[in-house]
Amino acid sequence: MSADHLTELAFRIAEIEAMDRAACLKRWREVFGRPPPKYLSPQFLRRVLIWEAQNRALGAVSPRTTRRLNQIAAGRPVQSTAKAGSHLVREWNGRTYQVEVVEDGYVMDGKTWRSLSALARHITGARWSGPRFFGVQ
Repeated sequence: MSADHLTELAFRIAEIEAMDRAACLKRWREVFGRPPPKYLSPQFLRRVLIWEAQNRALGAVSPRTTRRLNQIAAGRPVQSTAKAGSHLVREWNGRTYQVEVVEDGYVMDGKTWRSLSALARHITGARWSGPRFFGVQ
């Protein structure tokens, strides 16, 4: 992004920060094409308007991130990928299990396991999908 674009963005942000409630409501309608939800504070309106200006100038959030944010907002669990060095924590029947992800598998209590499914089977005594049990892809 060029210096001119950054200067223009900084000007827009300063402009939004100086707005009163009426100006925020007007700008909201211009930007989103509808009035904002009732009872939003001017501070919150300004934050959303600044966020939208940054998205337009710098690029919006990716569709994948948008889907994940919507999933979090809906209260659904979010799947994530475990990389080497990560620690997975799962509580089962009142006990907390901690698993470290390493290059060639998973380590729990000093023992290396080849798969999360084997670990989940060891913990529960039943056949589980290990990634599903630990909440990873």
